[in-house]
Amino acid sequence: MLPYVVQPGDTLLRIARAFNVNPESLLAANPGLDAAAPLLSGLLLSVPAQTAFIYRVQPGDTLLGIAGKFGLTLQALVQANRRQELKQLQPGLLLTVPRADNASRIVDGRAEYGQRELTADAEALLKAYPFLQVEKIGESVMGQPLIAIRLGEGPVKVHVNAGMHANEWITTPLLMTFLEDAAKAAASGETLCGADMRELLRQVTLWAVPLVNPDGAELAQEGLRPDHPRGAELLRWNRGSRRFRKWKANIRGVDLNDQFPAFWEEESARRDADGPGPRDYPGPSPFSEPEAAALAAFTAEQAFDLVVALHTQGQEIYWNYRGYEPPESERIARSLAKASGYKPVKLSGSDAGYKDWFILQYRKPGYTVEVGCGVNPLPLDAFPDLNDEVRALLVAALEEARSLVL
Repeated sequence: MLPYVVQPGDTLLRIARAFNVNPESLLAANPGLDAAAPLLSGLLLSVPAQTAFIYRVQPGDTLLGIAGKFGLTLQALVQANRRQELKQLQPGLLLTVPRADNASRIVDGRAEYGQRELTADAEALLKAYPFLQVEKIGESVMGQPLIAIRLGEGPVKVHVNAGMHANEWITTPLLMTFLEDAAKAAASGETLCGADMRELLRQVTLWAVPLVNPDGAELAQEGLRPDHPRGAELLRWNRGSRRFRKWKANIRGVDLNDQFPAFWEEESARRDADGPGPRDYPGPSPFSEPEAAALAAFTAEQAFDLVVALHTQGQEIYWNYRGYEPPESERIARSLAKASGYKPVKLSGSDAGYKDWFILQYRKPGYTVEVGCGVNPLPLDAFPDLNDEVRALLVAALEEARSLVL
């Protein structure tokens, strides 16, 4: 057994991922833990030492030297210790050393994925693939940066966003995994889902915003911290419950996908929400929330040719909006459906979403994709299947966008 002290933001799944053990064995080694309760910072856990090691830094050690001792890349060692301060190694510091056969990927979708994972992975991807670009496009209510990542250099512009609803955060690692796979294929000259990514990304530029709602995702994943500055309000809006796994809104209790000026008044009346809460409150006005306003401003600045918003769940693709969609929208939806196995759906009775506003404002193809099937939040053991579906759908979206414009 290895000792581990719980850090702020830790969850059972995050710790299990860091040590490459399954959550069941971690629970078995710590029988006093409640799997459904947030972990308390400072708690000392016992971790089964199955596929990771602990190394105590020695005088004269460097990260590169330690990585070499264990047959790892520097990137893999840094990734396994993303919560440690590694700029100046101090003798005695304890490092997690993953097994080499578990260290081949940057993005890891086996546990909760929020702002800290996104920030670390965006930095690691940029180092591995310098042709990427990472930008801050705004901030959340709590001041967390909203990150956009560019892949490709073509004149055709595609946008994909994810993590708009807090309890749908699994879409964030799905989008990040796609970015890693697409960047790797472009760098190596390989194909992805049959597409020559190097050639495709010479013609198409993809701008991804993987986590639109970082504050809400943190709340849904980690629960309510005792020192949260909005703790009293959040408890009241959540009807006194400390269980926030089903929380959908941002940290002010506003549903970000009801924030866009596309017949917003009708959607507000339809929702009939009496104020902030876990879901369905569209806010006091369109763009009242900084996350929605930042996404809209970024969309206007970039003038995208096609957009996709990833949500969960239902295995459906919504492609229309009140007849404002261009004629090719349905055909493209069928192409995305064929690639993913999802169902294209002509939707009515829904307004004020990002896709709705994009179609209304720009008269270009926009899609809401409901990934997977089940109850939100979707279980992480479904990640490999969801990844297959999303990868194929997004490659098809890039190819369709290219054919639209070129």
